[in-house]
Amino acid sequence: MCPHCRAFITTRDKVCPYCNERVGPRAIDRDESQGGFIGGFIPHARFNTMMIMLINFGLYIATSVYSMKAGRGDAMSLDAQTLVDFGAKWTPYIRLGGQWWRLVTAGFLHGGLLHIAMNSWVLFDLGAQVEEVYGASRMLVIYFISSVGGFYVSSLWAAGPSVGASAALFGLIGAMIAMGIKHRSTLGDHVKSLYIRWAIYGLLFGLLPGIDNAAHIGGLMFGFLVAWVAGLPRSPESPVERVWQVASWLCILITVFCFLKMYLWLSQTA
Repeated sequence: MCPHCRAFITTRDKVCPYCNERVGPRAIDRDESQGGFIGGFIPHARFNTMMIMLINFGLYIATSVYSMKAGRGDAMSLDAQTLVDFGAKWTPYIRLGGQWWRLVTAGFLHGGLLHIAMNSWVLFDLGAQVEEVYGASRMLVIYFISSVGGFYVSSLWAAGPSVGASAALFGLIGAMIAMGIKHRSTLGDHVKSLYIRWAIYGLLFGLLPGIDNAAHIGGLMFGFLVAWVAGLPRSPESPVERVWQVASWLCILITVFCFLKMYLWLSQTA
């Protein structure tokens, strides 16, 4: 599909025969042509997805060890105090303590083995799909803003602690819905219908006790909005692509800064 006029073209076309605009390779094709990360062990098509999963599991191991050393829990189910110590969304600390960084760190923490296993299962497939369609830079920005936006909505809705990647996952679902609505075609209609069903199933599942559906709704809305503005990738030399690359690095730097704030806060309170 031509990213300019949305006409169907072949993969061999370098210039769209309908609007005469230059057509670059798909984001996944550009990435795969460079091989992969660590000798091809992690393909570029899901590089961000795999990195996020590794960070999530690394933090889960760290929180499990911390909880067991404190005698408060085990690897199967973490206690609320450990999660708050490591940066869970906790509205009193955010509103009264100015700990806004919790809106970022909460998205990388998980409350139990089943929790992280379920989220990782969904992220492995869904993250790769969004990364293929939108490219690595846009996917990362969508993921970050959806997570932060989801926990912000959650902080307005309830004061209790909340963690998990599901706010960002709903943001990725919202991004696919945006693509299906914005790019009108038979394929777009199928994509829209599929991911709307995903969103409905997820929100219905979120009605169960102990699940933060406010974060899910917030993530879905923010993911849809960011993806609607972002659109699909264009030529790699385009200034717009440079903007999204810079934005993705900014998201990474903000995340690192927030975890540094968490570490300093934890060191002071330990």
